[in-house]
Amino acid sequence: MSVSLESLVQEWLRLDKFSSFLEPYNKSTRADIQALWDEGNTEELEKRMRTRIEFGTAGLRGKMEAGWSGMNDLIIIQASQGLCAYVLANVRDASTRGVVIGHDHRYNSERWSKLTAAVFSSKQVRVYMYRGLVHTPLVPFGVKRLNAACGVMITGDHNPKEDNGYKVYWENAVQIIGPHDSGISDSISANFEPWNLTLTNESTPCVDCTEEMRGAYFDNLATQSLTRFVTINADAKIKFVNSSMHGVGDIFVQKAFEMFGFPPFIPVKEQQIPDPEFPTVSYPNPEETGVLFPRYFQDLAMRTADSEDATYVLAQDPDADRFSAAERGPNGDWTVFTGDQLGVLFAARVLDTYKSSGKPMNQLAMVASTVSSKMIEAMAQYEGFKFVDCLTGFKYIGNTALDLVRDGFEAPFGYEEAIGFMFGSNIRDKDGVAATVHFVELVTSLHRQGKTAGTYLQELYTRYGYFESSNSYFICSDPPTVDKIFARIRNYDNAATAVTPHFPVEIAGLKVTRVVDLTLGYDTGNPPTHKPSLPLSFGHMIQFRAESSGGGTKIVLTIRTSGTEPKIKYYLEGSGTDPTEVGRLLPKVVVELRNTWMEAKKNNLGMP
Repeated sequence: MSVSLESLVQEWLRLDKFSSFLEPYNKSTRADIQALWDEGNTEELEKRMRTRIEFGTAGLRGKMEAGWSGMNDLIIIQASQGLCAYVLANVRDASTRGVVIGHDHRYNSERWSKLTAAVFSSKQVRVYMYRGLVHTPLVPFGVKRLNAACGVMITGDHNPKEDNGYKVYWENAVQIIGPHDSGISDSISANFEPWNLTLTNESTPCVDCTEEMRGAYFDNLATQSLTRFVTINADAKIKFVNSSMHGVGDIFVQKAFEMFGFPPFIPVKEQQIPDPEFPTVSYPNPEETGVLFPRYFQDLAMRTADSEDATYVLAQDPDADRFSAAERGPNGDWTVFTGDQLGVLFAARVLDTYKSSGKPMNQLAMVASTVSSKMIEAMAQYEGFKFVDCLTGFKYIGNTALDLVRDGFEAPFGYEEAIGFMFGSNIRDKDGVAATVHFVELVTSLHRQGKTAGTYLQELYTRYGYFESSNSYFICSDPPTVDKIFARIRNYDNAATAVTPHFPVEIAGLKVTRVVDLTLGYDTGNPPTHKPSLPLSFGHMIQFRAESSGGGTKIVLTIRTSGTEPKIKYYLEGSGTDPTEVGRLLPKVVVELRNTWMEAKKNNLGMP
């Protein structure tokens, strides 16, 4: 029997009232729900009350509003109570090892960090609190450095201004994966009733680790510089423009430039200061077209770069864990690097550094998500190092890197196509600040050789093969339709059996050579068990490999559902020796995917 809407509302009002003793108390959440109830707005109440926001491997993220489905004081209290109880039960010496807590600049972020601290302090768990704004990588760095039991970062990442989030790191300083996500979720359910909390600086004793950890972070970052002790960095004549997307990154990137010995960058002044309103961008994600690099030449960053005669534009997302870049060519046109292209450039830099060390090549390993470019896989086959792919997200990339280290490998680099890059051994998470200065040092060295990032990328294509990606998505807000689309792909031409799916055998004239379904757990290329090497994915996820009759041109196509948005995402990459042929092929694959496989018109799918 389903719970009545009235019961859901009354339970919310009852529990939310418990937090009224907190000072200062956000009274608006209770008033919002009461007003909706008094108005009889059942449609809005159903949206807010019927489904509770889920705690998963990304923690919590959603719109800041009252109700079970939103991000608000009560949800933060319950999440923190569940996390605290779970950590105390599952991490040795958790009370003395403590929790590291940080926050970004969004509305409610500072308050929610204090709420989280109050919950842990109420159970006598040591709290390491960052004072002021920090970028997300500083939390996992602190967890490792302080040997803490866990970490919490209050951040909305690159989501719209209405959103915020609660990101959790485990004792290994990596974002949580199963079984901890479900364990914490169950613990939240068992700790719904707010504990006896107080929210004042005096009543929540915290260890202020801000300056110590910031200093240690930048000292560690400085050790990754290859050229700061020579004149290359200080004498750099290249101009860089940087945007921090109204986020927290500017002061951290300034300090990173200083640590690497670079002259200061030119900031995009309109986007330099943290601002939770994000006044110049509607969707503060440097990965999205229309934010940093729009279709039309009207962007603040590029206008700044042109006016300053700068060669490169750099950008971090609001919590500074992602990085993007663009290069201006001799004719004034801008080239925007994809996440995969940046990943390849960084991998080549790491590879060259490792080669110069004289260490055995078979001890080097790199990691990328399975939807990222296969070019590093080709590099590994050519050069003799180990490449491992994993499920999407740095929770998997970081844990995979730790597994490789336990197996005796060095794993100094990992990335995902969504402009996330991991460097070194002290932060097993994406770091936009580190990526920024690694990129600047790379292009500075290249320019001294008469090269650019773009020309160097072409050299890498000549050496390892040409790779080109075409990633996008379909919009579908109806889950049954999404299920129907994937069911049809698994039973193409009605040829599946009870135990064996039947996938499409060709696309755009290419023969499908392998299919890995990470929802069913079926790999056509791994008989007789057909078990995939990767773990199962949440939601739908299928990867296809196909090639031309002569094998000269290949594609990898992955389609998957988004865990946070009403999207069916696709990741398409073509490779071969002929860039023109690869470039002609990719649009054909997209057309067949859209019209034949997805039946976009019939299923009323939206497209960007």
